[in-house]
Parts: sequence; structure tokens; C-alpha cells
Amino acid sequence: MGEYISVAEAAEKWQLTPRRVRVLCNQQRVSGAVKQGGIWLIPFNAKEPEKMTASQKKIKPKKTLTLLSLFSGCGGIDLGFEGDFNVLRKSINLAISQNWDISDVDDYWVKLGKTRFHTIFANDIKPEAKAAWVNYFSKRKIDPRSFYLDSIVDLVKLQRENGINIFPAKADVLIGGFPCQDFSVAGKRMGFQSSNGHDGKKIDRESPTVENRGQLYMWMREVIGIVKPKVFVAENVKGLTNLNDAKDIIERDFASVCSGGYLVVPAKVLNAACYGVPQGRERVIFFGFKKSELLPKALKELSKEELPLEYTPYPQKTHYLRNEVETNELKKYVTVKDALVGLEEPENSRDASHQRYSKAKYMGKHCQGQQEVRLDSIGPTIRAEHHGNIEFRRLAKEHGGRYNDELEDGLRERRLSVRECARIQTFPDDYEFVISAKNGNKSVSGSEAYKIIGNAVPPLLGYHIAKRLEENWELYFGEDCK
Repeated sequence: MGEYISVAEAAEKWQLTPRRVRVLCNQQRVSGAVKQGGIWLIPFNAKEPEKMTASQKKIKPKKTLTLLSLFSGCGGIDLGFEGDFNVLRKSINLAISQNWDISDVDDYWVKLGKTRFHTIFANDIKPEAKAAWVNYFSKRKIDPRSFYLDSIVDLVKLQRENGINIFPAKADVLIGGFPCQDFSVAGKRMGFQSSNGHDGKKIDRESPTVENRGQLYMWMREVIGIVKPKVFVAENVKGLTNLNDAKDIIERDFASVCSGGYLVVPAKVLNAACYGVPQGRERVIFFGFKKSELLPKALKELSKEELPLEYTPYPQKTHYLRNEVETNELKKYVTVKDALVGLEEPENSRDASHQRYSKAKYMGKHCQGQQEVRLDSIGPTIRAEHHGNIEFRRLAKEHGGRYNDELEDGLRERRLSVRECARIQTFPDDYEFVISAKNGNKSVSGSEAYKIIGNAVPPLLGYHIAKRLEENWELYFGEDCK
């Protein structure tokens, strides 16, 4: 052992994170590194590998990985998996994400590179979600006909019962944020016993059925059985994890698809703020891997109760929170003030999505959404069911407003604009939310825009999940080149 040092020692020596050192070892870029008992041993005199140039990265082009998206909404997680969008510079921790393709935009913004993933199917039941999705993604060379404005239940039935090919015959990855209202702590928490149907309407029957909104994950499971992706990613609210044994039931149901053909690793709650999103938004993430596609070593490692760091599909935290101890490895959380950089007041903006904001009056602190956002802190969870209760950007002094300098400058009491909510969710400014009707799609109002933004997974969180999966693809499934 005297001739070797540990990953932790190499990380300290080279001023890298341990995870980055393991990645370099897996890429066979650390000369003389050997793996014993699942642990990398590094020669004491090994030098830190030089960064790969753009030309070196292009030597071995990777195969495009196809993506099928369910319950897509306006496409927050879809955008995250696609990549190629602007985010705040403060949202990126280069010490941890050294292998990301990132380019400078200006002093405040950087552009994330394109991933290997390409969306070939999406669906949702909300016309405004489709309108926003198609309006944005069609500009990114994604066929607008790939979006289906239908319930997943109806789509599965069309394929199963009528022999109509709806879903792609094959996709590498399937993602979906099945409806969360029935598991959310902000709702009635009906869970599996939801009285809402798959189409969003109330169920007339006395007993809820497998087609109710709380059990739509079972229809996501049906699509997994049809498409048989190499991996699927499912997302829901944190509240699901403490609603009876809902998480365990869902894990078992997902694992039983294709006669037990999928390995479902223990679900984990991720807080978006830990990944550079200026918002305290916690979501539970489920990963399922097709056993027959996994390498034997990957199947063994992913089957362990405690996932090895090298094999875990969950991304590493990049930012610490307000109540956490500051570390050299993690960056400080991103604030609301950071997120709103460069935005004028709505009346001075030419952006339709910034011009619109809820005119609902202040109703007192006893009601939801009557607080003023704290500019120096992480933003509140942007809710879908706001009903005019979206938080205030600024309160009047008599209502407890704290931004006296703004009030003294004559700035009015108002709620967060649609664009400000989109910024807090990490949507780029070129994503339009308030749009007119065109190409057969309906218009999207400010009120509808709030809802589809609130329903979305923050694109930056989606990007972290996608990049971790992309980084480990060969580790899980072997070489896969053009």
C-alpha cells in the first residue's frame, strides 16, 4: 500500500473532488491506477490528468440516446435532459462539474452544453402545456408532432386494445413526473385513493379505480412494459415518502414490470437548491434499470442496499443550504436576488412573460402566498395551484414590506411575474410562457403560465440527473458508440 494513495488523498493532492478522481480512474486517465475490492488505488507519484481538449473529446463520438417523456407539462425535465440552455454562473460548481461542456455568455450567465439525449415522444392533458412545449422545442429541431395531447390512460388503451402504434418501438430512456397533487403536503393527500380521474376531472364512481390520478404511475409502468427502455426515471413530491408506505409500494410495482425485469434502486429525495436552483424544492426520484441490459458488474453493484458512490445514479450535491456548514467543495446556495438579475420592472419590459403578474390583492399573513420573497435567500417552491396566491415580489410598508429603498423609489406592491417564477425555476429567458394561439395550439395566459411553470421540474435539476446518467452510461451498459 505504500506505493499507492487513496482516492481521497489524490483528491486533496490535486485539489479535486473524490468523485472527480473516481471518474478519471474509470475513464482510464490516471496512469497506473488499479482497482481492488471496488476501491481505486492510485500510484503515489501519479500526475493529475490534463483536461481533455475539444478535439480529444470528439475522437470517440457517442451514440444519441432517445428519450420518451410522459406527463411532460411544459417540459422542464425534458429541457434538462436535452441541455443547451442558459443558467446562472453562480448555479454551476466547476469543481464538481469539471467534465461539463460550459461556455460563457456574460458576467452572470453561462450556457450548458447539449447532452446525448434527444426527445422523440412527449404527452400531457393540458392544452396550454402542449402550446408552450411545442412553441419552445420546435425551435430546437424537435418534431412538434412528437407531443400527444392525450391522457396516458387513453394512449395505452389505444395501443393495447386497438393495435395502434402510439409509443415508439424503442427508447433508451423513459422519464415522467406522474401527477403529484394527491401526494403533496399542500393538498388533501388522497394518494392512491384520489377522487380525480386521469383526465383531471372528478370521478363519478363511489370507489376510486386504477385510472384515478393517484395511481397514474401504474400507467407509466404500462408504458415501460411497452417500450422497454434501458432505464426509466420517475419523479414526484417529497410528501409521497411519508404517506403510509406509498414509496415502497411504488418501488415494488415498478420493479414488477416485465415479469420483474427491472431493478429499481432505493428512491431518494433531492432538494433542487442543493444543485444551484434558487428555490427550496424537494422531489423524490425513482430510477429503474433493465436487468438484461446492465453489465454483470453494474447489476451486482446497483443491487446493493447501499449504492456505491461510483455506481449511484443520483447526482452529487453542488451547493450548500442556509442551515448547512460552508465547505470548500460546495458553493453557496443561489438566492432570489441572483435569479432576478437584470430584470426590469414589468411595466418597463418587452417580454410578455414578465409583463404578466397576478393582480390578486394582499389578504393577510394567515393566507397562503401572502409573503414577500426574501431576496437574500432561496426562493419558495413555485406552486402550480396558486389560484392568485403566488408570492409577492414586494409588499407595501403597511403590509410588512422590508425593501424600503425600493418602496421609497416609488416601486409598487406586486406579486412575482411569470418570468420571475420561470427564473426561480431555472427556465431560460428564451422560453416563452405567455403566448398567442398559433399553429393549431391554444394561447397561454398569465394564469395558465403560472400553473405550467409550477408543475415543472427545474430544468437545471433535470440537467444534473441527465448528466449523471450520461456520465455513467458505459459503466451501466457498456460501450455504445456510433
